[in-house]
Amino acid sequence: MTDDQGPADSAQDDQQDQGPGLEDDVRDAAAAALSRARALARDKGLRPGMKPRRRPRAGRGEVTLSGAGRDGRDPTLLGDQLDRLVADRGWKVDVAVGSVMGRWEEIVGPDIASHVEPVSFEDGVLTVRANSTAWATQMRLLASHVLARVEEEIGAGTVSELKVHGPGGPTWRRGPRRSPDSRGPRDTYG
Repeated sequence: MTDDQGPADSAQDDQQDQGPGLEDDVRDAAAAALSRARALARDKGLRPGMKPRRRPRAGRGEVTLSGAGRDGRDPTLLGDQLDRLVADRGWKVDVAVGSVMGRWEEIVGPDIASHVEPVSFEDGVLTVRANSTAWATQMRLLASHVLARVEEEIGAGTVSELKVHGPGGPTWRRGPRRSPDSRGPRDTYG
């Protein structure tokens, strides 16, 4: 190499010294890599010109990540969430009986509902109060029909008994228990 040659000339001289084999080796390596890639694509069922598919995220299986269909990422409806909450908490019976209380007139009819109202529900016993003794008697006679209608609305086995109370005077009794010798708040009169 002489001093009057530039750097480009010296690079050409280096390639000529190595010979035509290096360029052929690079081409052969590229061709071999391309043929391996084509073979892998063919094994996967891909053809030239196909768009690549997105891989599903780990742990989700074969999930479509976009489109018009619902998938696990979509928000759920409020009613569906409430149904799931009620089922998870075990409130199905309470909610069903609450619907009986709220729709009492619809279930028993306007005539009965104007004279008899639901008071409470505890341990499968629905307690109702009539506004007269005649309506209390009538309600006791209709108890099997009312229970059948309630079963149609909320399902069998939820309400097992219908307890009917007539009109009552004022009471000072509070709660299901009391002292046997006590007269209640009247003890302190006088």
